[in-house]
Amino acid sequence: MNAVDLHVHSNKSDGTFTPSQLVDYALEKGLSAFALTDHDTVDGLEEAITYADKLRKENPAVPEVIPGIELSTEYQGKDIHIVGLYIDYTSEKFLNTLKEFVSSRDNRNRKMCDLLAEHGIAITYEKLLEEFPDCVITRAHYARYMLNRGYINNMTEAFDKYIGDRCPCYVPREKITPQDGITMILEAGGVPILAHPMLYRMSDARLEELVALLAEHGLMGIEAVYTTNTPAEERQTRKLAGKYHLLISGGSDFHGSNKPKTDLAVGHGKLFVPEDILINIKRKKR
Repeated sequence: MNAVDLHVHSNKSDGTFTPSQLVDYALEKGLSAFALTDHDTVDGLEEAITYADKLRKENPAVPEVIPGIELSTEYQGKDIHIVGLYIDYTSEKFLNTLKEFVSSRDNRNRKMCDLLAEHGIAITYEKLLEEFPDCVITRAHYARYMLNRGYINNMTEAFDKYIGDRCPCYVPREKITPQDGITMILEAGGVPILAHPMLYRMSDARLEELVALLAEHGLMGIEAVYTTNTPAEERQTRKLAGKYHLLISGGSDFHGSNKPKTDLAVGHGKLFVPEDILINIKRKKR
């Protein structure tokens, strides 16, 4: 059976592969499809889709590029991510809402740069943008910037010392609720998926409470097949999906060298997302 990967990032957010390079790598990996789900941006979709269409004229094995996004939301003080698959990334309403995200993000990034400068890091927002042009700046970019200049010995140190939650240079960003994210994706014709629920480290009762709430608001799927899930965690997530009549989704959460232990298609080496999962998603969307 063919494999798919429904959670992938490019250098338009915090990955290191260009959208076109992802198409080439997905072909090398033998994927039949992958979803480009950059954080809060659709800037890489046109490049990936156009490039794949061009290659497919000569090679029918080129994988389908699924237009997607990963929205950052907040629920009871926790970061909750909602993946959207098969979104209309040209929707004017959708794009306008994303522009509002960008404005909020810019303000936050300027504040974080000021705090880092106070802690001895020679950084400005302009320097950060110059180093990572055409990207949605995330904390991974700050870490890479500091690593490139010798302020830290590895990426993890940046989060432990400077920009991790509750660290001195961290500034929280204004976020929408998961319900708002689901509505955005539905209005753009997409399929909203709760991403990597086990990473939120909630109690079983609290996680089920979240899933039940989001299902009422139109959530259509849950990411049960995920790089870091244990077999028990996958079974638990599948059980939740069944109880609330949700689709199963799955993906590696590939970021290139920013997550060097996580590879496209196979995660830490054993991940396999069967194409049947995507077939069910397509059926539901229709």
